[in-house]
Amino acid sequence: MTLDRAAAGTVFEVVAGLLGELAGDPRVLGFAITPETTFHEDLGLESIDLVTFAGILAEHFGPGVNLAEYLAEQELDEVIGLTVGELARFVAQRSGPCPR
Repeated sequence: MTLDRAAAGTVFEVVAGLLGELAGDPRVLGFAITPETTFHEDLGLESIDLVTFAGILAEHFGPGVNLAEYLAEQELDEVIGLTVGELARFVAQRSGPCPR
């Protein structure tokens, strides 16, 4: 499935918003969440936070967005270096039109 930039951008905005709710307000964090923001280094999220976020994504976008399955296919270094943009691309590919 190919996505136009507008659809991919919308998914990124939703993912970043949901992540902001989990990690804390970006203004409090001291930076904006961008596609290059990493879960581990920038946001300081641990594996348990990714498990929580997996549930949030599935609830919001549907069961086709299975973060645990996606992460299981990655090497450890890829999981540690996972960016919000990479995750948003995964979500966009696995979900239909962006809900809410």
